[in-house]
Amino acid sequence: MSEIHELLELAVRIAKDAGALLSARPEHLSIDTKSSDIDIVTQMDRASEKLIFESILAARPDDGIIGEEGANRPSSSGYTWVIDPIDGTVNYFYNMAGWSVSIAVKDQKGTAVGVVYSPTTSSLFTATRGGGSYLNGRKLKCNDPIELDRALIATGFAYSKELREKQIAQFNDLILKIRDYRRNGSAAIDICHVAAGIVDGYYEMGLKEWDRAAAELIAEEAGAKVTVHGELTIAAGAHLHGILSGHLLG
Repeated sequence: MSEIHELLELAVRIAKDAGALLSARPEHLSIDTKSSDIDIVTQMDRASEKLIFESILAARPDDGIIGEEGANRPSSSGYTWVIDPIDGTVNYFYNMAGWSVSIAVKDQKGTAVGVVYSPTTSSLFTATRGGGSYLNGRKLKCNDPIELDRALIATGFAYSKELREKQIAQFNDLILKIRDYRRNGSAAIDICHVAAGIVDGYYEMGLKEWDRAAAELIAEEAGAKVTVHGELTIAAGAHLHGILSGHLLG
């Protein structure tokens, strides 16, 4: 077995372990705020990151880690793990479905492995660079070509007031031109849904590397195009991506 596939198997195992931990949701959650009063973190975000961090180091002590909640360390092996212990913390806090665990592994060429696991929907998205992407073992292909007036678009909203003001303008520009919007609550799942053809396209402002690293590889391996323009991330099949980019960046 190649090292990449060993990394994939490890990432899947750790994501499932974190998902099991999070699924045993305590009755009461303590919350702190981060970048703003509505950007929250719970004790379970930290517990999940601790589990992931310690599991990676137990198996691969020379690898680096970049984690949303601060569990960071440099790499001496050439591999760095990018982890989001709960993508969609607000969903998790309100006990809504759709949150996920996101784990990517990078090397000198970029992202080599991507795993996004959503326990509440029994969805395991996986990808390796050049090896395709899969949902519960089924190979994925994005919808392409799709015209704007037939497009189902996923989006989310940043925690920054300034970015939300820009997002309102984007939303209002597109709402009369597309089929409809969907708002799931996990950026990683939204991008994976582009890969699976569950939605046609996605855009959002304010994403961080850990929000998109795994899902970006999953979408690209399904034939989608994912680009980052400053604060804005756009994902869609090539035809729709060009149209969306024109509207959002014009």
